[in-house]
Order: sequence, then C-alpha cells, then structure tokens
Amino acid sequence: MAQQRTRLDGGTPAPPGPRPADFQAALEALATVHPRPEIVVEHIPAPQRLAPWSHAIGLQVGSPDDPEEELASGRFIVLFDPDGHEAWQGTTRCVGFVSASTDSDMVDDSMFSEVAWSWLTDALADSGAQAHSIGGTVTRTASTRFGSIAAPEHSVDVEIRASWTAEGTDLDRHLTAFLEVLGNAAGLPPAGIRLLGADGQTVGTDA
Repeated sequence: MAQQRTRLDGGTPAPPGPRPADFQAALEALATVHPRPEIVVEHIPAPQRLAPWSHAIGLQVGSPDDPEEELASGRFIVLFDPDGHEAWQGTTRCVGFVSASTDSDMVDDSMFSEVAWSWLTDALADSGAQAHSIGGTVTRTASTRFGSIAAPEHSVDVEIRASWTAEGTDLDRHLTAFLEVLGNAAGLPPAGIRLLGADGQTVGTDA
C-alpha cells in the first residue's frame, strides 16, 4: 500500500498561469485533513478534460488486524471551473468513488442502497459541508468464482459513485465527510472506538 501522506494539496497538473485564488484556497483546506490511521492517501492523476483545474486523491483502507489486507478503496476528485458550470450550478464539483467488500446479506437487503446513500448525505450534513446538486448511484454485486482462481468462492461488493457541488472553499469538510463514507463502507468502527479482537487485544484504534 502507498505510504500515508499528510498533505493533500500537491501533485496536481495545472494549465498555464497561476491557480485561481478559490481553487488554491480549496487545496489548502484539503491539506488540513488528517485521515484516520487505517486510511492511506496518495495523489493520483487528475482528469484533465472535465474542468480547467482539477485535483485527485486515491484512498485505501487497510484492515486493523492486517494492514496488507485492503478492505476498501476510493477516489476523491475536485473539479474547478472559475467561470462556473451550468450543470454544476457552481464553480467547484466534488466527485467521489468507493469500492468495498461487504456482508453477503446486504445484497438481499432492499434498504441497503438507501442506507449507503445516507452515509454520504448524513456525513456532509454532520461535517458542516455546504453542498447542492448531489447525485450518484449505489451498486451491489454478488460474484461466485469457479475453477482454480485463488480467491474466496463467494464475494459481495458495493460501489458508491457520487458527485456534488461545493459551496465555498472549505473542502476539508467535504473530504472529511467522504472519508467517513469510505470508513462506513469498509466496516470500520467509529473513529476513537476500540474493539476487542479474538485474543482480547484492542483493534481498530484511532491514535
């Protein structure tokens, strides 16, 4: 897994000329976010054709018991158009993607998609992130493997794709909300909660 980084404002290819002040302020806000220990962040190439300015972060969640085991992964992308975008109804669009393995019972739960979507809307509200024009999808898939593939015979995955328009430059609130969604999808306990493992030792601590 990639080494965790604490600053999230670098590594963004940009068009010629100085960054717009609002975009720079948004990146500086992102730099103040410190993910919980189980979440590893890295800069990834940002899409270049969706907006004049963009920034992208890759996310991976490791198991508290085994950091090499990936529980979930995701991307958080910021698109910025200083002239505004009619479809966004604003200048700044956040795009998030989460992929995680989940409990097989969830596939048959008709309410799971609604619950998973509420992770995002509730997290945005709880973090104080001002947003509008929120849209996206929740997809559940069940797979059965055959033959000699070295993997579990049955697996269930959930994917959450979402985008929303951020009001203002305080993208730290938006990224914090998205990290909560990622943690929920990965099945992590709430930050600061300690769980007892089978050996009686605490796991899943937020140090």
